[in-house]
Amino acid sequence: MLVSGIAFPTYQNPEGTVERMRETFSKFKVALALGVIAIFLTASVFARAGKQDFILHNQTGVEIHEVYVSPVSTDDWEEDVLGKGTLPDGESVKITFNDREKHVHWDLKIVDGKGNSIEWHDLNLIEIEELTLHYKDGKAWADVK
Repeated sequence: MLVSGIAFPTYQNPEGTVERMRETFSKFKVALALGVIAIFLTASVFARAGKQDFILHNQTGVEIHEVYVSPVSTDDWEEDVLGKGTLPDGESVKITFNDREKHVHWDLKIVDGKGNSIEWHDLNLIEIEELTLHYKDGKAWADVK
């Protein structure tokens, strides 16, 4: 095409080029969408890791000398998470987990100064942010938040 002495090339569609470009772009959009979905699914798995952290409130009426938290899949109580400390009645402590920890359901055991113990089983620590322990008239229970 010639306009005022300037030559402009004319575009011709050689044998389905535009259709192939549309098809390629359509496949690209699908691949991009699948990639974004995969990233979000992976991120949600990693975001859950370490989310077992919770605050333990002692409303038992006695001082807690030992606290054990272990996955439901094991018979070993592991280590006392209080270490050398205690958890007086009316006080709270944050229990933290390693970021690589993947277990969801846990058992909890507390021990008082006389060696008496109480256990709670199958706690979903992914859903629990706070756990308040109670004891009255020979009955133990826990409130979860």
